[in-house]
Amino acid sequence: MKRTEKLQKLGFFNVHKPSGMVSSKVVNKLKWLTGVPCGHMGTLDPLASGVLPVGVGNATRLFDYFLNKEKEYVAEFTFGVASDTLDSTGELTYGGRIPTAQEIQAVLPSLTGDVLQMPPKYSAKNVNGKRGYELARAGVEFELQPKAVRIDSVELLGEAETENAYNFKIRCGGGTYIRSIARDLAAALGTNAVMSKLLRTKSVVFTLDNAIEFAELEKDPSLAELENFLIPTESVLPFPKLCVSESDEKKLFNGMAVRTEFPDGTYTIDQGGQFYGLAEVTDGKAKTKTKLC
Repeated sequence: MKRTEKLQKLGFFNVHKPSGMVSSKVVNKLKWLTGVPCGHMGTLDPLASGVLPVGVGNATRLFDYFLNKEKEYVAEFTFGVASDTLDSTGELTYGGRIPTAQEIQAVLPSLTGDVLQMPPKYSAKNVNGKRGYELARAGVEFELQPKAVRIDSVELLGEAETENAYNFKIRCGGGTYIRSIARDLAAALGTNAVMSKLLRTKSVVFTLDNAIEFAELEKDPSLAELENFLIPTESVLPFPKLCVSESDEKKLFNGMAVRTEFPDGTYTIDQGGQFYGLAEVTDGKAKTKTKLC
């Protein structure tokens, strides 16, 4: 049954996605609850759990600004096993030695920095109009190209409860495949490994500390209750505010560029004292860019 009312306030829901669920299920649930278009900011594999920011309405226009910002994960890698999907949900092939913690520590620095990473074939990468996982499941042979990603740090946390597994804390930019890090780490050690667990603890400004459990959404909260979980768009923006005169404000919102002494960059702007969206300053001229209110 459809809801007859729509959520009037726009912003983000920071949802703690459980393991075993596709990210689109979270988005579709919020679409139904709010009555307005929604979209997630960086998908999580079904195996993974953790932070999944979902933008409501015009807030989804911010995704490009957050695209390559910092993500943080706690991952479990199990050694001595390989997989066609690079994680424990795929077809497993056992073999390969189990490295020591000291051996792992020695090769971790080689994984960090700006690197070219080969994505998993079982991924959402587009190949001639098809998703990689669709082609892989159909048994179609294809090649992917390495992708430039940023891996800030890979920290060994210690042995995991799972046999032959270790836990890692990983900080990286958007678009990085944690499954590929498991594969590349194992290759550097002359063995095999798969990602067996993954928890995203941070995505840009969204953390587990202020995430809502998906179980709360399954209770079908009212719009008023939903607003308690909504994070206002302007509160997550990392940009300073652009201040202009009243006459220049009118010009801005009529699509005109106005002179400013603010340095080049992206700024938030208000209209009539209320948050409106983003403006861009280039060569001493400011112009509205993205409406978010």
